Amino acid sequence: MSDLISQKVNMIFKSTKGETVHALKDITFTLKKGELLTVLGPSGCGKTTLLNIAAGFLRPTSGTITLGNNEIDGPGVERGMVFQQGALFEWLTVNENVNFGLRMKKEDPAKTAKKVEEWLDIVGLKGFGNTPTYQLSGGMQQRVALARCLINDPDLILMDEPLGALDALTREKMQSLVLKIWKETGKTIILITHSVEEALLLGERVYVMAPRPGRIHKEYKLPFASLGLKGDLREIKNNKEFVSKREEILTMIWNMEEEIMGKEI
Repeated sequence: MSDLISQKVNMIFKSTKGETVHALKDITFTLKKGELLTVLGPSGCGKTTLLNIAAGFLRPTSGTITLGNNEIDGPGVERGMVFQQGALFEWLTVNENVNFGLRMKKEDPAKTAKKVEEWLDIVGLKGFGNTPTYQLSGGMQQRVALARCLINDPDLILMDEPLGALDALTREKMQSLVLKIWKETGKTIILITHSVEEALLLGERVYVMAPRPGRIHKEYKLPFASLGLKGDLREIKNNKEFVSKREEILTMIWNMEEEIMGKEI
């Protein structure tokens, strides 16, 4: 079982002014294999810092984070990252971008070409393989980024605001795609977002983080991601329980922001 386990993870930075910033404090959780966790909270609550520690880009000041039986102490092939802007090689074709990781591993070109074709079909880009990436829309580029991540078959997928730069309609389509991929692959996913609505739609589990020091303020276990696999996302947004939870979390984050602004004045 490749569970992700965080045990009392702390991250302390020194600011440019020499001040100590406690970005994360005693972050402890277990994410079971196949779960989809969304994380949200006000600016400065440590969402991206937590994701970067899980990715192995940062080492925590104290505490441990493990995947399976292995402590995460650097980047690894068992973890895949999808950024807000796809971080693609825009001068390469779609095929070349998606195939990049497999080519670095020197896998058989005939087999990888077939895999690329399969993943482009899954993410809705069949027939676009030879298109230069720079010619694609933002939503299509994020589909390429998803395929490039998933083709390497990571145990854990980390998404940092992957849909934040998209227009409303494209974002809704991509939310459905994320749910579809989660269901069909059984992957463990952590998705960071600023959107309360998106966190509720996609998160089987939702963490609301509080800032200074960054910590898990409240956890929710919700049915909406499972409902979204079968139903219309727009109908789910009108669900009474969905509306109630959305307002509850919006108020919670609003109050946190007000408290931060009060401290800074």
